Amino acid sequence: MAAHGLAGKRLMITGAARGLGRSIAEAAAAEGARLVISDILEAELEQTAEALRDAGAEVEALVIDQADAASIEAGLARVAEGGPLDGLVNNAAIATNVGGKPLEEYDPALWDRVMAVNVRGVWQMTRAALPLLARAERGKVVNVASDTALWGAPRLMAYVASKGAVIAMTRAMARELGERGICINAIAPGLTHCEATEYVPEERYAHYAAGRALKEEQHPEDIDGTVLYLLSDWSNFVTGQLIPINGGFVFN
Repeated sequence: MAAHGLAGKRLMITGAARGLGRSIAEAAAAEGARLVISDILEAELEQTAEALRDAGAEVEALVIDQADAASIEAGLARVAEGGPLDGLVNNAAIATNVGGKPLEEYDPALWDRVMAVNVRGVWQMTRAALPLLARAERGKVVNVASDTALWGAPRLMAYVASKGAVIAMTRAMARELGERGICINAIAPGLTHCEATEYVPEERYAHYAAGRALKEEQHPEDIDGTVLYLLSDWSNFVTGQLIPINGGFVFN
C-alpha cells in the first residue's frame, strides 16, 4: 500500500473546517499526506489545522470564499508557493438550510447563492488549481456531489440541481483534463450526520437508514476510504466516474 498511497503527496481539501472535509483531511493526514485546507469559517478552520498539526501533520490553512473568484485566485497563488498539488478535493458547498420549500416558493437569491458556491465555485477552484495539478505525475480531483441528484430529493431544488451539475461537470472535465494526465471523479454521499446537516430532523435520518441496503446511519468517516482511493495511485486509470457512498440507499 505504501508505494501507491498518499505519503508525501500534497493535497488540497476545500470546506475542511468541519464535517466531511475535516474527516477527509484527518484520514489523509493519517496516511502521511501534506495538506492545504481551506474554508470560509476562519475560526473553525484554524482549530482544525491546529488539531491536525498536533497529530503530526504538515498543514497550511487558507481562508477562501468559494463564491469569490478573486478569493480563489489569491488563495491558489499562496498554494503555488509551496509547489505542485497531487490532488484537490472540491468539498466546499452550501448545504445548511437550503431546503424545505416547494419549487414555486424557492427564493431566487438563495438559488443564486447555492449555484455560485456549489457549481461555479467548483469550476473556478478546479480551474485555478490546474497549473499545479498538471505539474504532478498524475493529478487527481475529487468532486463531492450528493445522492440527492440521483433520486431527486423533493423540496431541495437548488441543492439537488447544484449537485447534479457537479456530476455533469465532472464528466465533461474528465474529457478535457485527461489529455493533461489529470483524473477527475465524483462521489455522491447520502445524508450524513455532521454539522452541515444538524438542522435535519431525526426522523429524516431514520428514513434514510431504513431505506438503505445497510440499515445504518451515515457518518463522515464512511466517505474517507473512497476519497483516499481516488486520490491515490491505485486509481490512476479511473476518471470521469461517479461513486455513490450511501449504504445502498440509491444505486448508480
